[in-house]
Amino acid sequence: MKEKIRYIVIGYGWRTDFYIHAAKMLPDLLEVTARVVRTKERAEMLEGAVTDLEEALKTKPDFAVLCVPRTAVGGYLEQLARLKVPVLCETPPAESIQGLNSLWRLAEKEKLKIQVAEQYVFWPLYAGILELIKQQVIGEVQMTMLSTVHGYHAMNLFRKIMGIGFENCKIHGEAFDTSFIKTEDRAGFDYEGKLLHTQRELASLEFENGKTAIYDFMGEQYNSVIRTRRLNIQGVRGEINDFTVRCLNGQNEGMESSIRRIDRGVLGNSGWYHLGMQFRDQFIYRNPFPGVRMNDDEIAVAQCLVKMKQYLETGEEFSSLRDALQDTYLSFVMEKCIQNKTTMMTESQEWA
Repeated sequence: MKEKIRYIVIGYGWRTDFYIHAAKMLPDLLEVTARVVRTKERAEMLEGAVTDLEEALKTKPDFAVLCVPRTAVGGYLEQLARLKVPVLCETPPAESIQGLNSLWRLAEKEKLKIQVAEQYVFWPLYAGILELIKQQVIGEVQMTMLSTVHGYHAMNLFRKIMGIGFENCKIHGEAFDTSFIKTEDRAGFDYEGKLLHTQRELASLEFENGKTAIYDFMGEQYNSVIRTRRLNIQGVRGEINDFTVRCLNGQNEGMESSIRRIDRGVLGNSGWYHLGMQFRDQFIYRNPFPGVRMNDDEIAVAQCLVKMKQYLETGEEFSSLRDALQDTYLSFVMEKCIQNKTTMMTESQEWA
């Protein structure tokens, strides 16, 4: 059996629970050695929880998972840097552009070993799409429209899909009032027919290299069954539209194929689990944890934990602080453009 990946979790709440549950779903691979929370009362409610970080570190974890509000990230990172503890940071790493640059200086000064748990690139569909792009199935990507995730998550997907580094861009944003019937939230389904009033955010990002991103999102999409996620990726030789791929073959004839999701246990009596994503005659993604009943986000979070251990062993980054700072910076500028219905040009920051 491989040596377990051992980590402490700092934080409390819905997102933090994903890292606790990961170890319960993969007990032969992952182990939470301790949990750090802010108050004594909360620590008494949770198994293995303490309020003192240094006490938690006595369990000798491989790294710490930091999952706290962005206002608290800086203080914990300073303490972890001083203690020479590697960090997998879940939350956007600061609450202002100034804070992002300060964090970069801290990480450089202390040589902090840090990666950011940007999990969406490890979702089965998005991982499969990135493999198709890598294989040049649709040629070089020129334009992407995402209505899938918010803010810095969307910026990360845009940059990964289009091969964007730290190029500056012109951002225009707007927001529009809209309404729809509530169907579901984190607490479960709602059948009362309540009318929700919200805003739909739209933004365009024109990068210096000529590539364009279109952002279209409202937060309720994460749970709604009538406002679903959508994506369209256009390359010079074709496009990916959700699960449909249209592209040219070697004779420049138009072809249409589908990305197929393969789950075991469907129309059968075996245990359900996700196996992978297929395109034509190949698997473009295979679940690294086959046989375990996990949803897409649980798979992705567990993959971040595995990648963090590999980073500590090999130095190979999978989600660098530099990239996370750029994603967050772009999201800050975009949010300002949306709020003010204006256009702004980004500027190179210290990490770029």
